[in-house]
Amino acid sequence: MDNMFEQIAASAVNNGPNVLASHWSPFRRPMDVVKDPVLSVDDKRTILAAWASDFYAIDSKPALRHVPGTPDPVSIDEVRSALGELDLRYDT
Repeated sequence: MDNMFEQIAASAVNNGPNVLASHWSPFRRPMDVVKDPVLSVDDKRTILAAWASDFYAIDSKPALRHVPGTPDPVSIDEVRSALGELDLRYDT
């Protein structure tokens, strides 16, 4: 799994952040990332941090983030809450 994220990160550097979006399709909400049983904590944090990025902000509603491939926009507060849950679960 780590190798896959290294490849995604390398592609994102070369081709832009939209490369990440196609890999997020199983994640409908930020807490889906937190609950994923396969991803490492570092991978979860990377995905959530990218999701929180201004790159995915909706122009007319900057408090919302919409990653292509996800069904609906989510609030930045929801992403932050998921990051906080990671801290609680993994004592980081």
